[in-house]
Amino acid sequence: MSGPVFMEAERVTFHPIEEDDLEFFRDLINHPEVREGLSATEPVNMADEREWFESLGEDGVQFCLRVDDERVGTVSFRGVHEEWGVAELAYFFHPDHWGEGYATEAVRQMTTYGFDERRLDKVWARVLAFNDASMRVLEKAGFDHEATLRGQAFARGERVDIERYGALASEW
Repeated sequence: MSGPVFMEAERVTFHPIEEDDLEFFRDLINHPEVREGLSATEPVNMADEREWFESLGEDGVQFCLRVDDERVGTVSFRGVHEEWGVAELAYFFHPDHWGEGYATEAVRQMTTYGFDERRLDKVWARVLAFNDASMRVLEKAGFDHEATLRGQAFARGERVDIERYGALASEW
């Protein structure tokens, strides 16, 4: 069972990640549809998950997201730059829960948390250009498209653009 509820959105609860969440995350990151959207090319086993688990908190904050006590995905801040007040937002969900509005809800809540409790001034995210659903999540959550990084990534066997989105605390 994930840790206690840290914060809540309308339907989504945010929990500290616990060791018993690792099997869910291992299976999620290895899911072909999830891997594609993240351009993850290496298989992940339980030893890899434990190593990742041990590193949590070194470069930001990450939550296990639940709806009605069922694990549905994750959201995190990484690359937190304290001096600049900037962090990268990352998220992914199990495909069984795509299209239900959970991602938009989680992104909004996490961004509000970043601005209100972490004193961030800017939250940004990057999306592979073919991931229209993730771009819609960011736009519906209130992020603005800032840039196209041409040929920045390799996915689906070819060079692809990365779309960068951002939100400023002063405009949130």
